[in-house]
Amino acid sequence: MTVSTPTAAPGTIDVATLQAELSTNPDTLLVDVRTPGEFQGASIEGAVNLPLSQVDAHLRRIVRDAGGRMVLVCQSGTRAEQAATTLAGAGLSDVAVLDGGMNSWVAAGAPVRREEQAKWALERQVRLVAGGIVASSIAGSVWFPKLRFLAGGIGAGLVFAAVSNSCAMGSMLMKLPYNQGAAADVEKAIERLRG
Repeated sequence: MTVSTPTAAPGTIDVATLQAELSTNPDTLLVDVRTPGEFQGASIEGAVNLPLSQVDAHLRRIVRDAGGRMVLVCQSGTRAEQAATTLAGAGLSDVAVLDGGMNSWVAAGAPVRREEQAKWALERQVRLVAGGIVASSIAGSVWFPKLRFLAGGIGAGLVFAAVSNSCAMGSMLMKLPYNQGAAADVEKAIERLRG
């Protein structure tokens, strides 16, 4: 009798499968597309940081130098999916996305490399900023009634972010110095792609 395990959707890999692959195929390259600040806060051992914002700028070199299996990681999977789409469109075929990203990796109890001064994940920052704007707008609308429209605008933006699977606020927050940390060593990441 053969026992089959459930498989993730095409182009994704679940935590258990990735752990098994990393133990049997050490040449699998983990590429974390989060900001340098997020990467420094918590990452998978052996992953290289190549922020999503750098993928387009170095696309030609990545495609030219990539050799072997590549698994893309971000916080929840959205940015990794964007990078995978870009890389697949440029001709890379052996690329997968960690299903659920670091959120699923941590939830599964998989080992995580952490820095002492961990930074907040981008999603947590978005919740803080959006919630802060909404709460202060509602409180301020007691004196300035039109502030309630700001709260409504943030709410509409969050709905659009969910429907479109993109986040304008997250894109803006990624550019803050807090999220940059020590700059990602793009040259080192691309060198690792060569295997």
